[in-house]
Amino acid sequence: MRIALIQQKSTSDKEYNIEKGLNAVREAANKGANVICFAELAFTKFFPQKSAEKNFLELAETIPGPTTDLFSELAKEVGSVIILNLFERYGDKAYDTSPIINNDGKILGLTRMIHITDYTCFHEQSYYTPGDTDIPVHQTEFGKIGIAICYDRHYPEYMRALALKGVEIVFVPQAGAVGEWPDGLYEAEMRVAAFQNGYYTALCNRVGEEECLNFAGESFVCNPMGEVIARAKSGTEEILICDVDLFAVNESHAKKLFLKNRRPELYGNWIV
Repeated sequence: MRIALIQQKSTSDKEYNIEKGLNAVREAANKGANVICFAELAFTKFFPQKSAEKNFLELAETIPGPTTDLFSELAKEVGSVIILNLFERYGDKAYDTSPIINNDGKILGLTRMIHITDYTCFHEQSYYTPGDTDIPVHQTEFGKIGIAICYDRHYPEYMRALALKGVEIVFVPQAGAVGEWPDGLYEAEMRVAAFQNGYYTALCNRVGEEECLNFAGESFVCNPMGEVIARAKSGTEEILICDVDLFAVNESHAKKLFLKNRRPELYGNWIV
């Protein structure tokens, strides 16, 4: 499987951002990418930098909707799976949602962020309803794909649940700022998750300076041995291309040892 992580800046012009994203998909597909992933809220500013106002639902869009329609058409044209992340409106609620569009152009499913944080410049609880899509794994022509949206990656229970459902690669649409995680801690977190659970992790981060935050970029991919095998630069717009060998999933320590030797009968209801 060849994957692409689209690390692009977002301007105040949503239509321009979407068009840039469509062009990035074409470029990635021309380079042979089977699965293409965008960062968190890739086509708008990062709304939670400030607390939500009363009319915040007007910022959200439906799924299916105008953005997914454009990328669905393109996915069918280029034959690639596309993972988006959008501010979704569903009735009178809003979610941080990643639709996964199959290479036939159909929406294969949705993942909604289930853990919602709230602190300085990340006022997410005023925007997002906690997700209700469980923790899905999507079967594609190229492999079994899971999604951990930004804050969800901090929860070992979430990352282990994906492993127990047979995921082979976990994509992480991210909004991480410069200096947010000192000493490489957020990278170490993804390396450990990949190693302990026996799958690839692919974190796609925002990039660019906005009103409250300067997003770092530095998207990266880890193999099931916990090694970083590809990395984008800091502060740059780029398409990170990486080949992943899914054979390594079955050969991982987690598949051969850790998962096989679990003792769930002793864990109680407090852990997966």
